[in-house]
Amino acid sequence: MHHSRSEPAGRIRCLLYNLGRVSYTDALNLQMRLHASCASGEIPGALVLLEHDPVITMGVRTQPANILASPDILRARGIELVRIDRGGDVTYHGPGQLVGYPIMRLSTVGDVHAYLRALEQTVIDTLAAFGLAGYRNPPAGVWVSGKKVCSIGIAVRKRITYHGFALNVCPDMSGFALINPCGLDSSTLTSMAELLGSPPEADEVKAVYLDNFAKVFALDLDSVCETAR
Repeated sequence: MHHSRSEPAGRIRCLLYNLGRVSYTDALNLQMRLHASCASGEIPGALVLLEHDPVITMGVRTQPANILASPDILRARGIELVRIDRGGDVTYHGPGQLVGYPIMRLSTVGDVHAYLRALEQTVIDTLAAFGLAGYRNPPAGVWVSGKKVCSIGIAVRKRITYHGFALNVCPDMSGFALINPCGLDSSTLTSMAELLGSPPEADEVKAVYLDNFAKVFALDLDSVCETAR
């Protein structure tokens, strides 16, 4: 009997862009291209995984007072400042974070809240594989032992998701001291490296995450070779 690639029944294909370190602007442009391709029906959906060059992103609810460093200090440290259209306040991204941008039709996951909870679950399950007990702390994100280890800020347009999550694996935590991340004091943030006492292998975290993403969303991931440019 012939088995098609789409089996088991009910599973949806999802393209995987497993990238290295990418500038925020290049990653945003890739998201917009994938979002348009998903909206047109050209692709079923995609997951972009990457690390960012140092950047501070300002969501639609950003309070200027939550950026603590002057433009001169940010320039001196080589940190880009970008205003974007996702939910949430100000966040810092940099090397040592696992950043994920799922481009998915809401019709495949329910409503926005169901999608958000599922995205949090992919991170909670990944942390559990390393012996860390992650939990939700509304409105969004994942925490361990009273500190935030993963920020989530999503956007939905044409009922298709973009933007996503940033899991602190082993970033330079001093970057967070330049802002009040999502309106919080930077001391409330942590990383897997801090929680575990030593940095986990980044490739292992990524592999575990991909496994959990596929499980939680009941997807088959198809790797594609493409840069963000």
